[in-house]
Amino acid sequence: MQRSSRLARELSLLATEPPPGITCWQNGQLDDLRAQILGGVDTPYEKGIFNLEIIVPERYPFEPPKIRFLTPIYHPNIDSAGRICLDVLKLPPKGAWRPSLNISTLLTSIQLLMAEPNPDDPLMADISSEYKYNKQLFLLNAREWTEKYAGQ
Repeated sequence: MQRSSRLARELSLLATEPPPGITCWQNGQLDDLRAQILGGVDTPYEKGIFNLEIIVPERYPFEPPKIRFLTPIYHPNIDSAGRICLDVLKLPPKGAWRPSLNISTLLTSIQLLMAEPNPDDPLMADISSEYKYNKQLFLLNAREWTEKYAGQ
């Protein structure tokens, strides 16, 4: 019960006051959501539209939603299956999820991670070392992937 009323409130807020560059909606059932994040200006993801899947667990908000990219993205913290390495998506002690967080703050955190990768906690080691030691090549590859997979 707590989950459905909280989700309804969050979705209503996301519809009326979405964070800049982010949209989120229900995909059939209450626990299956979709989101879109626009690539940030002055990032290699600029002009890209990235689709995400959000699965809300039974124990939400005491457990974080499972979020993954459906659109391929060239990023050190996002793997080829779309899984995201981000502390707020995991429960403590390893993660930083708290019930006070919500889907809007998670999507904003993911948007921030897109703009500011964390190469020291990578899911993709090869992309991470490229980001650290050959930034120009990383930017070129990330732009290419954005055009190929996230272009309109």
